[in-house]
Amino acid sequence: MKRIGILTGGGDAPGLNAVIRAVTMSAVDAGYEVVGFLRGWAGILEKDYRVLTKDDVVDIHRQGGTILFSSRTNVAKIPNGLETVRKNLEELGIYCLVASGGEDTLGVAKKLGDAGGRVVGVPKTIDNDVNATDYTFGFDTAINRVMEALDRLHTTTAAHQRVMVVEIMGRHAGWMALHGGMAGGAHYIAIPEVPFSIEDICEIVKKRYERGDKYAIVAIAEGAEDPKLLSHVQHSAEKDAFGHVQLGTGRGIGEVVAEEIEERTGIETRHIVLGHLQRGGDPTAFDRVLGTRLGVKVVEMIECQQFGNMAALQGGEIVSVPLADAVGELKTVPPERYQVARRFFG
Repeated sequence: MKRIGILTGGGDAPGLNAVIRAVTMSAVDAGYEVVGFLRGWAGILEKDYRVLTKDDVVDIHRQGGTILFSSRTNVAKIPNGLETVRKNLEELGIYCLVASGGEDTLGVAKKLGDAGGRVVGVPKTIDNDVNATDYTFGFDTAINRVMEALDRLHTTTAAHQRVMVVEIMGRHAGWMALHGGMAGGAHYIAIPEVPFSIEDICEIVKKRYERGDKYAIVAIAEGAEDPKLLSHVQHSAEKDAFGHVQLGTGRGIGEVVAEEIEERTGIETRHIVLGHLQRGGDPTAFDRVLGTRLGVKVVEMIECQQFGNMAALQGGEIVSVPLADAVGELKTVPPERYQVARRFFG
């Protein structure tokens, strides 16, 4: 019996279990045995895995997180890492590997495919910054978490006539801050793609107070920048396995902006970092269905020997696209999309 391997790498995203369930059930029905590697690429390097049956995955699509766990393991930084992955997959009799992750995980998958390994990908990230797919699962759940947080913050912020600065995940792409901020009625949104001005924020805040709307909410992506404030932001010097600075530690942009607003306007200002609350909890219906459709599609792709490709959502349909189209460049917010949000600032 041929074996299909599956791993989940990088940050967790609601909908991962829906993918695992769909891959397992579809693969078993097609006559495969499914091997789930634990903690992403680390599971292959260490031969740490479990065989998955239909009974193991019943109803897990309703749960957040991933039953296979995850890690940010960069195979390329480990001596002979890629060769070890290939050797272990061969020894375990893995016919094809399903790698579900963001640009980093899919980047390793592409290297494995380029080296002759049989691999297919499933795009996953709450940041929605993977190319070649309209949306990634996890994004819808995350922006609903942001929206719900902002909805609650409106009442308490208005009650105290304060300004609240809400820091939202998004290192290089502002999709979460943009969509969550728009849905949650933020009065100003700052994203990494467009440098913001602290003067603009303060002007909007003052105008709101002058007309009697004596509170304001600022939604700001963790990677947003005002060149004048860069020296005030202090992140941890530590980097993850893929060389990313550890945002969300130290003194982030949300805290800096809150201090600047209070100092420049004299209005009491607080800040809050939503952090991992955005990626936790059960997935929305959209993410459960999207994860399921992607999982079914990759098994079809394996049957058709479409290796080196990724399942993607394009125009409402799930299609097979080359992994090369998904990695190497992040999908960022286009200027015209941000201009739509700007209409409602203030």
